[in-house]
Amino acid sequence: MKRTILMSAVVGFSVMCFAFMPDGKKPWNAPAPAAGKANPQKGPESVANGKALFAKHCASCHGKTGLGDGTKASELKTEPGDFSKAAFQSQSDGSLFYKISEGRDDMPSFKKKMPEANDIWDVVNFVRTLKK
Repeated sequence: MKRTILMSAVVGFSVMCFAFMPDGKKPWNAPAPAAGKANPQKGPESVANGKALFAKHCASCHGKTGLGDGTKASELKTEPGDFSKAAFQSQSDGSLFYKISEGRDDMPSFKKKMPEANDIWDVVNFVRTLKK
């Protein structure tokens, strides 16, 4: 009985430790099949379209240059992040596509606002230009 209680406590503590990052953020990993998707969109037209869509749908939270300093950023429960950081830029295109499409917490799903998959891929291509 004591062993069961002890094991339950250890497992519960471990889950809490792994459920949140050291800075209090929950990790957000795309499922492997989504993360492995290849980006079919290429070229300057894609980036230009992505920039326009980003300005319309994303800049209010993420800021014009993706630094997480949009006009609505202070109203959010979760930090919108800094797209210029290496940790963000190291994600696969498929992961970014998944996160934009599906959303989580304060980040809404954009699969209805941008129903054309190529538009979401264009946003992915634009955010790639925001690196330092």
